[in-house]
Amino acid sequence: MTKYKQAILIRQDLKLPKGKAAAQAAHASVEATLRSEKEKVIKWRREGMAKIVLKVADLKELHKYNQLAKDEGLTTATITDAGRTVIAPGTKTCVAIGPDEEELVDHIISELKLL
Repeated sequence: MTKYKQAILIRQDLKLPKGKAAAQAAHASVEATLRSEKEKVIKWRREGMAKIVLKVADLKELHKYNQLAKDEGLTTATITDAGRTVIAPGTKTCVAIGPDEEELVDHIISELKLL
């Protein structure tokens, strides 16, 4: 049986407070889900909406994994902060990949470490 998951990649160089990181991850998850094919979202929800949150070093690495996912045809969402709290407006904080087939997502993120 095909399983589905979503990956959320968060920049570590920003040293976001836990609450801010959680909010940014939530923004990314929701945005990527809204952009995804309805059938994939239905299957993912049925399975419990598996997510994994991972570290990327900086903006360059965030862009790298976002592009790798796009090149494989996966849905992504990059979050750009409005700058109302702890970071400058326009700062790209995180990327969500999927939800999509677990194997496809894992192919992109396999080298990354858990947050």
